[in-house]
Amino acid sequence: MKSQVKHISPLKLKAKDNRRKNLIMKGMKPYVVVFVIQTIYAIMFLLSKAAFDHGINNFIFVFYRQAVATIFLIPFVFIFEWKLAPPLSLRTFCKIFLLSFFGITMAMDLNGVGLIYTSPTLAAASTNCLPVITFFLALLLRIESLKIKTVAGIAKLVGIVACLGGAATLAFYKGPHLQLLSHHHHLLGYHKQHDQSHSPSGTWIKGCFFLLLSNTFWGLWLVLQAFVLKDYPSKLSFTTLQCFLSSIQSLAIALAIERDIEQWKLGWNVSLLAIAYCGIIVTGVGYYLMTWVIEKKGPVFLAMSTPLALIITILSSIFLFGDIISLGSILGGFMLVVGLYSVLWGKSREQTQKASQDLEQASS
Repeated sequence: MKSQVKHISPLKLKAKDNRRKNLIMKGMKPYVVVFVIQTIYAIMFLLSKAAFDHGINNFIFVFYRQAVATIFLIPFVFIFEWKLAPPLSLRTFCKIFLLSFFGITMAMDLNGVGLIYTSPTLAAASTNCLPVITFFLALLLRIESLKIKTVAGIAKLVGIVACLGGAATLAFYKGPHLQLLSHHHHLLGYHKQHDQSHSPSGTWIKGCFFLLLSNTFWGLWLVLQAFVLKDYPSKLSFTTLQCFLSSIQSLAIALAIERDIEQWKLGWNVSLLAIAYCGIIVTGVGYYLMTWVIEKKGPVFLAMSTPLALIITILSSIFLFGDIISLGSILGGFMLVVGLYSVLWGKSREQTQKASQDLEQASS
């Protein structure tokens, strides 16, 4: 008996190949998106530093940034959520006002001051503290738990210690300086070489403190945001209202600190570009992409991509600005990354164990 060879038409083979390619592309999409997100934030650090070195006042910069973000987001609220948004009570409004003040206005103001005193590389490195700080704050508020007798609990404790050690290394140790390029660089017609070796140690430590405090406020914002969203679940309206309130708050702070009208004037320079970029790309595009990634792959997947911003910032600082990177910055950044992954691994292991226990209880 002769065996029959099944003939598959070229069209079916092509359709099968296309389906396989589509599945691969669909699986790759979250990885591409997180790379875009971290690139957006790396560019934000670099542009913000260039704008501050160009002469714009940090507090004025935050006001303009938040005002642009508000103007950009308002049309989307009217289109997508105006009729669906729940009524806003006075109590919820006060919560959002305080959340905006500490989590956005103060966090951005302090981050800007820290960036002025340090470098884009250090600012990017400090963001690796954020998930660890968020976990530590959640631990204090008893939202999270730390069981030090388990492997997961030990991993989270090691992560917190590594994060503290990394922050201390960034602040107090510089070590040898690594200058890979000796020639000058220009970015957007602006040139000013940032040499970490000539930064006064007191100023550098002060900048590290402001960056750490900024990330602490951001961590508190992330933890408390979940409670406020239960009262007001419209995410787009919630984000836009925070941007609006933050722009009012930052305007009041900027007016109290800087009353020279000349400082408020904007020209066609890197400061205007940084304001537009932070207001539209970071707030508008960046926030949307983060929401998409969290929905598709979860918050841990997004948090694990945070070190990408540090790598992109270091490379960009060297090749675009000709920055001199210190060994302390690299070691401190490495310790922060180790701390980040240690805490995330511990949390992931605990969640897996809890899911297994729930499954066993359900089946019994």
